[in-house]
Amino acid sequence: MRSAVSPRRLTIAIAPAVAALLAGCAGAPTGGQGPAAPSSAGSATPVTMTNCGEQVTVAQPPEKLVTLNQAATETALALGLADRMVGTAYLDDAVPAEYENAYDSVTVLAKEYPSKEQFLAAGPDFAYAAFASAFTDKAVGTRAELGQEGIGSYVSPFGCAKGTKPAEATFENGWKEITEIATIFDVPDNAKKLVDTQKQQVADVKAAGAGKGMTILWYDSGDRTPLVGAGGGGPQLIIDAVGGTNVFVGLDGGWSDGSWEKVVAANPDVIVLADASWDSADKKKKYLASDPTLSKLDAVKNERFVVVPFSESTPGVRLVDGAESVGRQIAALPAS
Repeated sequence: MRSAVSPRRLTIAIAPAVAALLAGCAGAPTGGQGPAAPSSAGSATPVTMTNCGEQVTVAQPPEKLVTLNQAATETALALGLADRMVGTAYLDDAVPAEYENAYDSVTVLAKEYPSKEQFLAAGPDFAYAAFASAFTDKAVGTRAELGQEGIGSYVSPFGCAKGTKPAEATFENGWKEITEIATIFDVPDNAKKLVDTQKQQVADVKAAGAGKGMTILWYDSGDRTPLVGAGGGGPQLIIDAVGGTNVFVGLDGGWSDGSWEKVVAANPDVIVLADASWDSADKKKKYLASDPTLSKLDAVKNERFVVVPFSESTPGVRLVDGAESVGRQIAALPAS
Protein backbone atom coordinates (compact mmCIF):
# COMPACT_ATOMS: atom_id res chain seq x y z
CA MET A 1 0.00 0.00 0.00
CA ARG A 2 1.05 3.60 -0.44
CA SER A 3 2.93 5.54 2.18
CA ALA A 4 1.07 8.66 1.14
CA VAL A 5 -2.29 9.38 -0.40
CA SER A 6 -2.10 10.43 -4.03
CA PRO A 7 -3.83 13.83 -4.45
CA ARG A 8 -5.81 12.76 -7.51
CA ARG A 9 -7.81 10.34 -5.35
CA LEU A 10 -8.99 13.01 -2.93
CA THR A 11 -12.46 14.45 -3.52
CA ILE A 12 -12.64 17.80 -1.80
CA ALA A 13 -14.96 20.75 -2.41
CA ILE A 14 -13.58 24.29 -2.50
CA ALA A 15 -15.24 27.63 -1.91
CA PRO A 16 -15.65 30.16 -4.75
CA ALA A 17 -12.53 32.20 -5.31
CA VAL A 18 -12.21 35.94 -5.05
CA ALA A 19 -10.57 37.38 -8.16
CA ALA A 20 -7.21 38.88 -7.30
CA LEU A 21 -5.45 41.75 -9.03
CA LEU A 22 -1.78 41.01 -9.10
CA ALA A 23 1.29 43.09 -9.83
CA GLY A 24 4.42 41.83 -11.51
CA CYS A 25 6.59 41.87 -14.56
CA ALA A 26 7.40 39.37 -17.27
CA GLY A 27 10.53 37.32 -16.90
CA ALA A 28 11.91 33.87 -17.67
CA PRO A 29 14.88 31.53 -17.35
CA THR A 30 16.92 28.81 -18.86
CA GLY A 31 17.84 27.42 -22.19
CA GLY A 32 19.06 24.23 -23.82
CA GLN A 33 16.67 21.45 -24.70
CA GLY A 34 14.66 21.74 -21.48
CA PRO A 35 12.55 24.70 -20.34
CA ALA A 36 11.74 27.31 -22.94
CA ALA A 37 13.90 30.38 -23.43
CA PRO A 38 12.44 33.76 -22.45
CA SER A 39 9.54 34.86 -24.58
CA SER A 40 9.37 38.24 -26.20
CA ALA A 41 7.43 40.70 -24.08
CA GLY A 42 3.70 40.64 -24.61
CA SER A 43 1.13 43.33 -24.01
CA ALA A 44 0.95 42.74 -20.22
CA THR A 45 -2.67 43.87 -20.32
CA PRO A 46 -5.17 42.55 -17.75
CA VAL A 47 -6.16 38.91 -18.28
CA THR A 48 -9.44 37.34 -17.20
CA MET A 49 -10.46 33.73 -17.69
CA THR A 50 -12.74 31.12 -16.15
CA ASN A 51 -10.91 28.28 -14.45
CA CYS A 52 -12.77 25.35 -12.87
CA GLY A 53 -15.86 27.52 -12.61
CA GLU A 54 -14.08 30.46 -11.02
CA GLN A 55 -12.90 33.74 -12.46
CA VAL A 56 -9.15 34.38 -12.53
CA THR A 57 -8.05 37.96 -13.15
CA VAL A 58 -4.52 39.32 -13.24
CA ALA A 59 -3.64 42.93 -13.95
CA GLN A 60 -0.05 42.09 -14.87
CA PRO A 61 1.92 38.85 -15.12
CA PRO A 62 2.59 37.38 -11.66
CA GLU A 63 6.21 37.39 -10.50
CA LYS A 64 6.10 35.16 -7.39
CA LEU A 65 4.65 31.77 -8.32
CA VAL A 66 4.27 28.69 -6.14
CA THR A 67 3.50 25.43 -7.94
CA LEU A 68 1.78 22.51 -6.23
CA ASN A 69 1.88 18.98 -7.72
CA GLN A 70 4.37 17.74 -10.26
CA ALA A 71 2.32 18.38 -13.40
CA ALA A 72 1.92 22.07 -12.53
CA THR A 73 5.59 22.41 -11.62
CA GLU A 74 6.77 20.88 -14.86
CA THR A 75 4.40 22.95 -16.97
CA ALA A 76 5.78 26.11 -15.35
CA LEU A 77 9.36 24.95 -15.93
CA ALA A 78 8.63 24.02 -19.54
CA LEU A 79 7.29 27.53 -20.10
CA GLY A 80 10.50 29.07 -18.75
CA LEU A 81 9.06 30.39 -15.49
CA ALA A 82 11.69 29.14 -13.01
CA ASP A 83 12.96 32.67 -12.35
CA ARG A 84 9.46 33.60 -11.18
CA MET A 85 8.94 30.57 -8.93
CA VAL A 86 9.37 31.26 -5.21
CA GLY A 87 8.40 27.76 -4.16
CA THR A 88 7.23 24.32 -5.23
CA ALA A 89 5.90 21.17 -3.57
CA TYR A 90 4.63 17.60 -4.05
CA LEU A 91 6.47 15.43 -6.55
CA ASP A 92 5.25 11.94 -7.43
CA ASP A 93 8.55 10.87 -8.99
CA ALA A 94 11.76 12.36 -10.36
CA VAL A 95 11.81 15.54 -12.42
CA PRO A 96 13.20 14.70 -15.89
CA ALA A 97 16.78 15.64 -16.73
CA GLU A 98 15.71 18.44 -19.05
CA TYR A 99 14.14 20.31 -16.11
CA GLU A 100 16.60 19.39 -13.35
CA ASN A 101 18.71 22.56 -13.36
CA ALA A 102 15.68 24.82 -13.42
CA TYR A 103 13.94 22.78 -10.72
CA ASP A 104 17.00 22.84 -8.48
CA SER A 105 16.92 26.64 -8.55
CA VAL A 106 13.48 26.69 -6.89
CA THR A 107 12.89 26.32 -3.15
CA VAL A 108 11.04 23.13 -2.19
CA LEU A 109 8.50 24.12 0.47
CA ALA A 110 7.44 20.62 1.48
CA LYS A 111 7.62 17.00 0.38
CA GLU A 112 3.84 16.96 -0.05
CA TYR A 113 1.52 19.94 0.40
CA PRO A 114 2.95 22.77 2.55
CA SER A 115 0.91 24.25 5.35
CA LYS A 116 -0.71 27.60 4.74
CA GLU A 117 1.97 29.18 6.95
CA GLN A 118 4.78 27.64 4.91
CA PHE A 119 3.07 28.69 1.70
CA LEU A 120 2.52 32.31 2.78
CA ALA A 121 6.09 32.59 4.08
CA ALA A 122 7.30 32.17 0.49
CA GLY A 123 5.54 35.45 -0.39
CA PRO A 124 3.61 34.23 -3.46
CA ASP A 125 1.33 36.34 -5.61
CA PHE A 126 0.03 33.30 -7.55
CA ALA A 127 -0.47 29.57 -6.95
CA TYR A 128 -0.81 26.92 -9.65
CA ALA A 129 -1.87 23.37 -8.78
CA ALA A 130 -2.66 20.23 -10.73
CA PHE A 131 -5.30 19.10 -8.23
CA ALA A 132 -7.94 21.02 -6.26
CA SER A 133 -6.82 19.14 -3.13
CA ALA A 134 -4.02 21.73 -2.91
CA PHE A 135 -6.55 24.44 -2.13
CA THR A 136 -8.08 23.27 1.15
CA ASP A 137 -7.67 24.05 4.83
CA LYS A 138 -5.53 20.91 5.05
CA ALA A 139 -3.08 22.40 2.56
CA VAL A 140 -2.45 26.02 1.53
CA GLY A 141 -5.99 27.31 2.09
CA THR A 142 -9.01 27.72 -0.14
CA ARG A 143 -8.90 29.76 -3.32
CA ALA A 144 -11.27 32.26 -1.73
CA GLU A 145 -8.95 32.69 1.26
CA LEU A 146 -5.95 33.16 -1.01
CA GLY A 147 -7.85 35.73 -3.04
CA GLN A 148 -8.44 37.71 0.13
CA GLU A 149 -4.68 37.70 0.65
CA GLY A 150 -4.16 39.08 -2.87
CA ILE A 151 -2.96 35.73 -4.20
CA GLY A 152 -4.38 34.47 -7.47
CA SER A 153 -4.80 30.78 -8.24
CA TYR A 154 -5.27 28.32 -11.07
CA VAL A 155 -6.16 24.62 -10.95
CA SER A 156 -5.58 22.29 -13.86
CA PRO A 157 -8.94 21.92 -15.63
CA PHE A 158 -8.44 18.16 -15.28
CA GLY A 159 -8.24 18.44 -11.48
CA CYS A 160 -11.23 20.64 -10.59
CA ALA A 161 -12.90 20.27 -7.20
CA LYS A 162 -15.96 18.12 -6.66
CA GLY A 163 -19.03 19.85 -8.04
CA THR A 164 -17.24 21.32 -11.04
CA LYS A 165 -17.02 19.18 -14.14
CA PRO A 166 -13.39 18.63 -15.10
CA ALA A 167 -12.18 19.12 -18.64
CA GLU A 168 -12.44 16.15 -20.94
CA ALA A 169 -9.13 14.34 -21.04
CA THR A 170 -7.77 15.22 -24.47
CA PHE A 171 -4.36 16.32 -25.66
CA GLU A 172 -6.07 19.45 -26.98
CA ASN A 173 -7.30 20.39 -23.50
CA GLY A 174 -3.81 19.79 -22.14
CA TRP A 175 -2.46 22.22 -24.70
CA LYS A 176 -5.20 24.67 -23.75
CA GLU A 177 -4.00 24.57 -20.14
CA ILE A 178 -0.42 25.26 -21.25
CA THR A 179 -1.67 28.21 -23.31
CA GLU A 180 -3.75 29.61 -20.44
CA ILE A 181 -0.81 29.52 -18.02
CA ALA A 182 1.35 31.16 -20.69
CA THR A 183 -1.31 33.86 -21.10
CA ILE A 184 -1.41 34.56 -17.37
CA PHE A 185 2.39 34.86 -17.24
CA ASP A 186 2.68 36.61 -20.62
CA VAL A 187 4.93 34.07 -22.36
CA PRO A 188 2.81 33.22 -25.43
CA ASP A 189 5.76 32.43 -27.71
CA ASN A 190 7.00 29.77 -25.29
CA ALA A 191 3.59 28.10 -25.28
CA LYS A 192 3.30 28.09 -29.06
CA LYS A 193 6.71 26.48 -29.49
CA LEU A 194 5.96 23.83 -26.86
CA VAL A 195 2.49 23.00 -28.19
CA ASP A 196 3.62 22.83 -31.82
CA THR A 197 6.38 20.40 -30.85
CA GLN A 198 4.00 18.19 -28.87
CA LYS A 199 1.43 18.07 -31.66
CA GLN A 200 4.05 16.62 -33.98
CA GLN A 201 5.13 14.11 -31.31
CA VAL A 202 1.55 12.85 -30.88
CA ALA A 203 1.10 12.59 -34.65
CA ASP A 204 4.25 10.46 -34.87
CA VAL A 205 3.11 8.13 -32.04
CA LYS A 206 -0.28 7.61 -33.68
CA ALA A 207 1.31 6.95 -37.06
CA ALA A 208 3.57 4.27 -35.55
CA GLY A 209 0.59 2.47 -33.95
CA ALA A 210 2.83 0.26 -31.79
CA GLY A 211 -0.11 -1.06 -29.76
CA LYS A 212 -2.52 -1.68 -32.61
CA GLY A 213 -4.68 -4.73 -31.94
CA MET A 214 -3.38 -5.14 -28.38
CA THR A 215 -5.36 -5.28 -25.14
CA ILE A 216 -3.70 -3.19 -22.44
CA LEU A 217 -4.06 -3.11 -18.65
CA TRP A 218 -2.91 0.12 -16.98
CA TYR A 219 -2.05 -0.96 -13.42
CA ASP A 220 -1.58 2.00 -11.10
CA SER A 221 -1.55 0.48 -7.60
CA GLY A 222 -3.38 -1.73 -5.12
CA ASP A 223 -3.43 -5.46 -4.53
CA ARG A 224 -6.80 -6.91 -3.50
CA THR A 225 -8.51 -4.28 -5.64
CA PRO A 226 -6.37 -2.78 -8.40
CA LEU A 227 -6.49 0.93 -9.12
CA VAL A 228 -6.44 1.05 -12.91
CA GLY A 229 -6.32 3.49 -15.79
CA ALA A 230 -9.95 4.10 -16.70
CA GLY A 231 -11.59 5.49 -19.82
CA GLY A 232 -11.43 9.21 -19.13
CA GLY A 233 -7.88 10.27 -18.26
CA GLY A 234 -4.22 10.29 -19.19
CA PRO A 235 -3.82 6.49 -19.40
CA GLN A 236 -6.70 6.26 -21.88
CA LEU A 237 -5.20 9.03 -24.03
CA ILE A 238 -1.89 7.19 -24.19
CA ILE A 239 -3.53 3.84 -24.95
CA ASP A 240 -5.56 5.48 -27.72
CA ALA A 241 -2.45 7.17 -29.11
CA VAL A 242 -0.56 3.87 -29.46
CA GLY A 243 -3.62 2.18 -30.96
CA GLY A 244 -4.42 -0.24 -28.14
CA THR A 245 -7.62 -1.21 -26.31
CA ASN A 246 -7.92 -0.46 -22.59
CA VAL A 247 -9.24 -3.36 -20.49
CA PHE A 248 -11.13 -0.82 -18.34
CA VAL A 249 -12.20 1.68 -20.99
CA GLY A 250 -15.78 1.43 -19.69
CA LEU A 251 -14.94 2.93 -16.29
CA ASP A 252 -15.43 6.65 -15.73
CA GLY A 253 -12.66 9.05 -14.77
CA GLY A 254 -8.92 8.89 -15.18
CA TRP A 255 -8.37 6.17 -12.58
CA SER A 256 -10.84 3.82 -10.94
CA ASP A 257 -11.08 0.62 -8.95
CA GLY A 258 -10.99 -2.33 -11.33
CA SER A 259 -11.27 -6.05 -10.67
CA TRP A 260 -8.79 -8.88 -11.05
CA GLU A 261 -11.59 -11.10 -12.35
CA LYS A 262 -11.97 -8.85 -15.39
CA VAL A 263 -8.20 -8.72 -15.85
CA VAL A 264 -8.00 -12.51 -15.86
CA ALA A 265 -10.87 -12.73 -18.33
CA ALA A 266 -9.22 -10.19 -20.64
CA ASN A 267 -5.73 -11.75 -20.36
CA PRO A 268 -4.15 -8.51 -21.61
CA ASP A 269 -1.33 -8.49 -24.15
CA VAL A 270 0.51 -5.73 -22.28
CA ILE A 271 0.51 -4.46 -18.69
CA VAL A 272 1.53 -0.84 -18.12
CA LEU A 273 2.91 -0.27 -14.63
CA ALA A 274 2.84 3.19 -13.08
CA ASP A 275 6.09 3.96 -11.27
CA ALA A 276 5.75 6.38 -8.36
CA SER A 277 7.39 7.11 -5.04
CA TRP A 278 4.33 5.78 -3.23
CA ASP A 279 4.00 2.58 -5.28
CA SER A 280 6.85 1.39 -7.47
CA ALA A 281 6.65 -0.63 -10.67
CA ASP A 282 8.93 -3.28 -9.13
CA LYS A 283 6.52 -3.76 -6.25
CA LYS A 284 3.67 -4.37 -8.67
CA LYS A 285 5.74 -6.81 -10.75
CA LYS A 286 6.51 -8.84 -7.62
CA TYR A 287 2.85 -8.88 -6.62
CA LEU A 288 1.73 -10.10 -10.04
CA ALA A 289 4.43 -12.77 -10.15
CA SER A 290 3.62 -14.05 -6.66
CA ASP A 291 -0.15 -14.32 -7.05
CA PRO A 292 -1.20 -17.88 -7.99
CA THR A 293 -3.77 -16.68 -10.54
CA LEU A 294 -2.28 -13.44 -11.88
CA SER A 295 1.09 -15.10 -12.43
CA LYS A 296 -0.57 -17.23 -15.14
CA LEU A 297 -1.48 -14.20 -17.26
CA ASP A 298 0.37 -14.27 -20.58
CA ALA A 299 1.72 -10.75 -20.05
CA VAL A 300 3.15 -11.73 -16.65
CA LYS A 301 4.65 -15.03 -17.83
CA ASN A 302 6.25 -13.35 -20.85
CA GLU A 303 7.19 -10.19 -18.92
CA ARG A 304 5.33 -7.96 -21.34
CA PHE A 305 5.53 -4.99 -18.98
CA VAL A 306 5.77 -1.30 -19.82
CA VAL A 307 6.92 1.04 -17.04
CA VAL A 308 5.83 4.68 -17.00
CA PRO A 309 6.58 7.34 -14.36
CA PHE A 310 3.29 8.44 -12.82
CA SER A 311 4.04 12.02 -13.91
CA GLU A 312 3.88 10.86 -17.55
CA SER A 313 0.36 9.49 -17.09
CA THR A 314 -1.40 12.65 -15.92
CA PRO A 315 -2.75 15.28 -18.31
CA GLY A 316 0.05 17.83 -18.39
CA VAL A 317 3.23 18.76 -20.14
CA ARG A 318 4.74 15.24 -19.85
CA LEU A 319 1.75 13.24 -21.06
CA VAL A 320 3.13 13.32 -24.61
CA ASP A 321 6.43 11.94 -23.28
CA GLY A 322 4.40 9.13 -21.73
CA ALA A 323 2.78 8.32 -25.07
CA GLU A 324 6.18 8.24 -26.79
CA SER A 325 7.64 6.03 -24.07
CA VAL A 326 4.77 3.54 -24.10
CA GLY A 327 4.97 3.31 -27.88
CA ARG A 328 8.73 2.66 -27.83
CA GLN A 329 8.49 0.08 -25.05
CA ILE A 330 5.64 -1.84 -26.69
CA ALA A 331 7.55 -1.97 -29.96
CA ALA A 332 10.52 -3.51 -28.11
CA LEU A 333 8.53 -6.17 -26.17
CA PRO A 334 8.99 -9.90 -26.83
CA ALA A 335 6.27 -11.55 -28.87
CA SER A 336 3.24 -12.78 -26.97
